[in-house]
Amino acid sequence: MSQQTGGYGYKDEQVSVCPRHPDQITYVRCGRCGRLACGKCQVPLEVGMICVDCMTAAQATAPKIRYARTMPIVTYILIALNCLVWVLQILFRQVTLFGIYNPLYVEYTGQWYRLLTSGFLHSTSNITHLLLNMLTLYLFGQALEPLLGRWKFLATYLLSIIGGSLAVHLIAQIMGTMDTSTLGASGGVFGLFGAFFALSRARKQSTNGIVLLVVLNFAFGFFASGISWEAHLGGLITGAAVATLLDRIPTPRGKRLSR
Repeated sequence: MSQQTGGYGYKDEQVSVCPRHPDQITYVRCGRCGRLACGKCQVPLEVGMICVDCMTAAQATAPKIRYARTMPIVTYILIALNCLVWVLQILFRQVTLFGIYNPLYVEYTGQWYRLLTSGFLHSTSNITHLLLNMLTLYLFGQALEPLLGRWKFLATYLLSIIGGSLAVHLIAQIMGTMDTSTLGASGGVFGLFGAFFALSRARKQSTNGIVLLVVLNFAFGFFASGISWEAHLGGLITGAAVATLLDRIPTPRGKRLSR
């Protein structure tokens, strides 16, 4: 004679069977609910096993782990802005004349805003100048913007541009090359190099890759004509210093990703 148990199947009075698979004889019981479970219904754990029903129930009540994701909005906006300004430079020559940086001219006119505006201008005769800077901005922006937070990342980038222009100004005074014009986002880009190096050191991560990248870019700047190594140097130092300081400022909880 047989009786129904648990709504899953039938259990013989003489033979122990799995409630989910009545044709399977078993003597193993779930470590959680105590019901019989055949080999198909057993979920092995580090210690003992539970049945598939208990595993399903445990998974349903387990807290959901959500991984924070932050889209690098500021990075995308900076790239779009640089590209837009480049198009405007082609259409209107006055855009370049308005924003280009020349130490002698700036001292004479007092137009110090050019310390920043020159970082959004690029050569209209060489599109690789724009493309290489924007590619680097994209790659490092994706890594640094979620790490620092949007406003700290933006501040690091903009201040690095200004730091690069100031380095051009100071070194031009020393070397007597005040009547030299510069433009390009390389000061800001090298600022991201410096920020990445500083934050990697602070987190005790390897810096070999970024050091090699900086050395290669500096070497290229020294040996190739038309490249402002002064802006590279100023941006690098400024980016490292600013990122180090801003990283120590607490960010409101939930606004920053950590790595």
